[in-house]
Parts: sequence; structure tokens; C-alpha cells
Amino acid sequence: RCYLYYFKGPHEALPLGHLDIASACFSYHQPEAGAAAGDEAAAFEVHSPNGAVAVLKAATRQDMTYWLQELQQKRWEYCNNLDAAKRDSRTSPTPSDFSKGLVAKDNPDLSSLNQNASAERARNVLAVETCPTDLVGEQAASQPAPVQPSAINFSLKQWSTEIKNSMSSLRKGNNENRKSIFYTTEEWELLDPTPKDLEDSMALEEKRKHLAEGSKGLTSSAFPFEFGRIPHKTRRPLKDMIGSSKSRNSSDSSPTEWYAGNGNKLVSELQLKYQSQQEELEKLKKDLLSQKELVRLLQQTVRSSQYDKYFTSRLCEGVPKDKLELLHQKDDQILGLNNQLEKLNLEKDSLQQEVKNLKCKVGELNERLGMLMETIQAKDEVIMKLSRQLSECEDVTSSQSGAVNSSMATCTNKELQELDRLKDNLQGYKTQNKFLNKEILELAALRRNAEAREREWQAKYTSLEAKLCQIESKYLILLQEMKTPVCSEEQSPAREVITQLLEDALKAETSEQPEQAFFKPHLVSEYDIYGFQTVPEDDDEEKLVAKSRALDLKSLSLSENREISTGVKWENYLASTMNREMIRCVELKNLIRSGIPHEHRSKIWKWCVNLHVKKFKDSTVPGYFQTLLQNALEKQNPASKQIELDLLRTLPNNKHYSSPTSEGIQKLRNVLLAFSWRNPDIGYCQGLNRLVAIALLYLEQEDAFWCLVTIVEVFMPRDYYTKTLLGSQVDQRVFKDLMSEKLPRLHAHFEQYKVDYTLITFNWFLVVFVDSVVSDILFKIWDSFLYEGPKVIFRFALALFKYNEEEILKLQDSMSIFKYLRYFTRTILDARKLTAIAFGDLNPFPLRQIRNRRTYHLEKVRLELTELEAIREDFLRERDTCVEKRDLISDDEEDS
Repeated sequence: RCYLYYFKGPHEALPLGHLDIASACFSYHQPEAGAAAGDEAAAFEVHSPNGAVAVLKAATRQDMTYWLQELQQKRWEYCNNLDAAKRDSRTSPTPSDFSKGLVAKDNPDLSSLNQNASAERARNVLAVETCPTDLVGEQAASQPAPVQPSAINFSLKQWSTEIKNSMSSLRKGNNENRKSIFYTTEEWELLDPTPKDLEDSMALEEKRKHLAEGSKGLTSSAFPFEFGRIPHKTRRPLKDMIGSSKSRNSSDSSPTEWYAGNGNKLVSELQLKYQSQQEELEKLKKDLLSQKELVRLLQQTVRSSQYDKYFTSRLCEGVPKDKLELLHQKDDQILGLNNQLEKLNLEKDSLQQEVKNLKCKVGELNERLGMLMETIQAKDEVIMKLSRQLSECEDVTSSQSGAVNSSMATCTNKELQELDRLKDNLQGYKTQNKFLNKEILELAALRRNAEAREREWQAKYTSLEAKLCQIESKYLILLQEMKTPVCSEEQSPAREVITQLLEDALKAETSEQPEQAFFKPHLVSEYDIYGFQTVPEDDDEEKLVAKSRALDLKSLSLSENREISTGVKWENYLASTMNREMIRCVELKNLIRSGIPHEHRSKIWKWCVNLHVKKFKDSTVPGYFQTLLQNALEKQNPASKQIELDLLRTLPNNKHYSSPTSEGIQKLRNVLLAFSWRNPDIGYCQGLNRLVAIALLYLEQEDAFWCLVTIVEVFMPRDYYTKTLLGSQVDQRVFKDLMSEKLPRLHAHFEQYKVDYTLITFNWFLVVFVDSVVSDILFKIWDSFLYEGPKVIFRFALALFKYNEEEILKLQDSMSIFKYLRYFTRTILDARKLTAIAFGDLNPFPLRQIRNRRTYHLEKVRLELTELEAIREDFLRERDTCVEKRDLISDDEEDS
């Protein structure tokens, strides 16, 4: 929809309302030149067909022009693409950017109509070249939203009150002609400087530079305040200086302050020098204290050494010479330290004398500064006195001539201002005229397109109405024929009509007849959105049944309004997770159980797969899948032969796997080969190909590979896809136990007629219902299966039986029951009802119960397989010893 939404603030999630741009027109009023800086300078109007007028204010006129042209462009594109956009039903939505895999390739590009070339050229000529400021456009959208100081939780009542208050404050006048004014926030007032402001700032900067040069000249002269040193560019008559000083603050523009600048500069330099001397004096004082402490320590050391020398000379006269020499060296060191101490004392005295000299110098400078200030004040008084005298003289002499000149100058200035105003108005009206011409041109072209579209729809409606009358007439003949059948060999006209009706019903829609497709109602296409055939090609009876089923499915999906609410819930949930990772929660579980929308299924499936195989992927190196695939292609792989045999047998009724050149075939081969190299115990088992084929419809190759790892190595028990299919056999026995518990009447009915329904359900579990149910239900099952795990298979298997329980109970012989079980799942079309049974009626459904039953039956099946293996070995030994049985070989031995 071509809507312009408006919000209370940048951080709000829900809009206050919207404006329908597709059916609106735009205009703005050209303000007078004097009001160019006012509030109405950048305001424009959006007129709705119902008479409502919304007034929007941009920060600048440049932004207003940008807004208008962007809104015009959006309206032009939307209205011109109305005919090209194909309105598909809810069963075949168009995949969005999130879709991956094979189904994403089926998105038909929306071809736009051939637009009027002359209108396009005229629009380009009338377009106004403008560049948006940082307040609008992509730059503003890419900026982070302002941080919200505190989270405010509005209840539904508060929201409604807030919106009512906002809209009531925006209304003016009656409902027929009301205006809504949208004000911008404070942060939109931070505007870039206009070219005029830039020029003014540059001129001011030049004046400052000249003043700085003048001050340099003054300070460099012998007489610091000599007027003759002022540069010529900065000279002004005293009258001008005095007049300008009157219009400004006297404290800011007095000559005293201007001339005192150099004196203040000299004082500041002296103060800085004095401060540096004080700091140096403090530093020297600290050094002196440290030296004093060092001298004290040295004196203590000398005294202790002398004391030791005295005692050592008395008590230890027999001391060796080397120790006496060491003592002499210590004495020499003490003497040296004493000399150093004397030097430091002398240096201290000299520094103190220097400090005294500096203090004297500072005093002299202060006295000189006082004298200079007095001199400046005296000169200022003289200047002011002379200036007053000069102004009085000039006023007396030029009173008459000044009046004439001032009147002429005033008239000239007024004429120039009026001329500038008229030029601005002329330019503004030219721009407005250009915009209004473009608006009129666009509205006329859009109106012509709408009229043409209306005529086409009217013609289509008339054609369909006529065709409906013909079909009703033919079906009346058919009903009359069925009421009174005539058994004769002659071909009556009614029989020809019936034959024609059958042929028409068997024809599927194709794109080979575009002229007929325009007037033909879109009922059933040849393929659904997943690529599966809706109508088989072989049996005519099967074609009728399949087409009837497809029509019922489409009718059912069109009548469900719940699909829309589900899509809205998914959009809201994904919007809430835009800035954070998705996590497992009850809300997501319920959403997945209701079904993932087609456009979001790729994203959710990939997230589910990564959730389950994260521990595997973390332990692998980058490019793991490509490495496995390369090894499988280069080296001999025992599973590759069987994989090649099963590729075209995987999903022959899906267009993505129907021929050797189909895109899905190569991807399927790559994934199966890579998995066979990863898991050589399994290699390849029939059934894996169908699992991968379904995954590839929504996932890329590597993601489909990890999806297969999830199913085989995470979800399913061990030995599920091995040669013995041990896990699959165990699950069938578990399912029998659940049937007897959840559906006791149906289980007893099967037991009564000795029907082994596990022959049907075995394939359900092995390939997760692929080719067993209609495609819409299949993918809803896979949605829950990839999120919750294998328990979902038990739920839906039981739900399928419960869905048609009464129909099965009516069958009273084993052959009819078994025949019904082979196809009854394809007749189930109501996915919502089936899901309600699976996740509602069958509760409670604990996973612990399934695990316990699997453990119980696993031992029994292993024991039975051991007995079968013993019987087989006995048979082989007997065959080898008996000549008559040597010709008997098994199928496995023949394949090998």
C-alpha cells in the first residue's frame, strides 16, 4: 500500500495514523519574500479524496521540495504498477527476500506496464533538482534512533486515549475541510548553514584577520598604541566608529577595551612568566629539601664510619691490609660527599638570590603596567572629546546636504530591496508553477490509466458473466441428463455437451494462451507454489479427482480468515526480534504450530536447523560441507551408484526434480554425496533422498545438508536409516501402543479384521509424510517437526487416523480397509482441523512415554533380529551342503 505513516516519535513502534498517497494530491503556497524565514516557508499540503487536508512542515524549503518529489515518485510508481501486479490468492503468496532454496526461483518478476514516454519526459523536464539535507533521505534513515530515557508501557486504553488526544488536537474546523499539522521534533532544528550565512561568517572572519594583523603591527612598534600603524583596510572615520559604538553594547565595543588589548596581552605574558618562575622556585625548594636529607644521611654515615674506624683500630690491629684499604676508600667517599654538599649549598644561595631579583622585576613590571593603563585611559578621554567635537562640527556643516543625500539613499535602498523581493517572488512562483504543472500532468496521466484499467475490468467482468451463463446452461443440461438418463446408441446433443464439459474440466491452466488467460478465471494452475503437480497426466479419472481436490483446497484456504491473522502475528514477532536473536519460547512454539508463512519459512527453517546442530557445526572447520563434497566426488563412494539410481525417482511429480537437467537434481546429488561421506555407517538409505528434496525447496545446499544431519543424527534414534531399519521398526511398535491407548476403537477395528496398518505408517515415519499428504499439510507438519522433533510424527500420524476415524469404522472387510488406508490421507485438506487434533485432542503426549516404550521394544526387536540372523546362517550352511539348494540366492546377494 502506498501509505505515508506518521509516528509520535522516532522510537515508537506503532504509528498514530497514515495518509493514502496513492489517491492524494499535493500543493503548497508560495509565501511572500519577507516571510521566507517564517513557519509557513516550508509547509506543504496533502489533499485526500474525502476532503481532508494534512499540512506537513519540513525543516527547509529544500527538504520540502525533496519530500514532494519523492511522494510524487512513489505515487507514480505504485499507480502504474497496479495493472502489472498479479493478485494471487492466499494459497500462492509471492516469496519475499527471505525465501531461499528452489521455491524462491519461482517468484515471477512483476512486469510493469509500458508507461507513457511523453509523460515520462515531461516529468523529467519539470523535475526540480534538489539534494536532501541530513534530516531526510537515506542518511537520516541510517542514523541510530535517539536513546529512549525510560521504557514506557502503554496499555490499550492509554494508546487509544493518546491517539484520540493527538488527533483531536490536530483537527481544525469541521469534518468537511479539516487540516492536520505535523510538527517536527527539536532535533530537526539542527540545520546546516545557508550560503548567505556562510558568506557572512567568511566576511566576519576576514575582519578578524585584519584586526589581528593590525594588533601585530601595534605591538611591534616602539610606541605600542600609535594610530599610524593601523592598516589601511581597517581604517574607519571616527564618526563611523562612534556611530557603531552607539548601536552596540558600550561594554563590548568601547575604544578603551580595544586599545587595552595589547596591554592585557603584555600583562598576561608577564603573569605567565611569573607563574613559571614560581613553579621553578617550588621545584628548586623540593630539590633543596631532598639534598638536605641526603646530607643528613651522609653525616650519619660519616659518624658511624669514624666510630667504627676508632674501634677497629683499637680492637682489631691485626686486620688484613685489604680491609684497611676498603676503610680508606670509604673515608674518601665521605669526603667527596661533603664537598658535594658544600656545592649544593652554594647553588641554593644563588637560586634564592635569583628569586629575589625576579620578584623585584615583577614589581617593576606591575608599576609599568599601571602607568600604561593610566596613559591609555588619558588617551581614550582625549579621543572621545575630539570625536564629540568633530561630530558636532560635521552635523552643523552638513545638515542641509545630509538631509538630501539621506533621502536619496533611503529611496535607493528601498527600491533595491523591493527589486530583490520581486526577484525572489518571481523565482518562487516559477518553481511553484513548475511543480503544479508536474502535479497536473501526473494526475491527468494517472486518471487516464485508472479509466483504462476500469474499462479493462468492465470488459473482463462482462466476458466472465457471459461465460458463467454459458456454463450454467451446460450444467443444467448435465443435471437434466443425470435425472432422466436415456440409454440409446444415438449421440444426442446433450451427450456432446457432457463430453465437452469433461474435456474442459481436465484442462489445466497454462501460459501458452495469454489471450484466453485474460478472460479465464484463475482456478487451478498446473503446479502449486512448492512445484508439485496439482493434476496428474495419466488417468482421466484421477485427473478429475485431483482437480476436485485442488479446488476444494483452494476454496478452503480462501474461506479461512485465520490465515491473515496468523501472518500479522508472524510479522509482529519477527519485528520484535529484529535487533536480537530468536530463542525458544512458548510464543514461537504456538506460532510454528499454526504454520509458518511461505515468505518466512526459509528463515525459520534455517534457524531451527542451526539450533539443533550448533554443537556439530562448532566442532567443524570452515568449508566443511565443500570438503565432504569434494572428497565424495574425487574418491570412490560405494553409495554413489544407488544415489544416481534414486535421483529421478525422488519426487517425480515436482518440477524441480522431474528431469535430469532440473536444478534440484544436482543439489540433491551434492547433499546426498556429502552426507554419505560424513556418515559411512549409513552411507545412503532410500528415504534420505526425499528428506533432502523437501529441505532443498526452502534451504540452500549446505543448510539442507545440516537439515539431514539434524533428522538422522539428532532427531531419530540410532539405526533408523541403517540396513536393518531397526529404529524404524521400533517406532512402529511404539505407534501401535499409542493407537491402542489414544484410539482404542480404531485399534480394535484393525485387530478384528487383522489389518496391519504399520505397512502404511512405516513410510510416514521414514520420510516424514512426504508423498503421503497434500503439500500444504506436509509443510505445516515439517514446520513443527523441525522445531519440536520426532514426537510431532507420532502426533500427526494419530491425528490422520482420528480425522477419518468414523469413515474407517464403517468399512467391514480387510481389503476395503487396506485400500482406503492407501489413499485416505490425500483426501484430508483441512490443515487447521488436523493441527487442532494433533496438538489439542491428543494431549497429554509426554515425550518420556515414547522414550520408555522405545527402550522396551528395542530389546525385543534386537532379540527377534538375532533369531532371524541365526535362522539365516543355518539356511546358508544348509544350502552350501545341500546340492539341490545351491541355486537359491537372495535379492541382496544378487544385487551384490
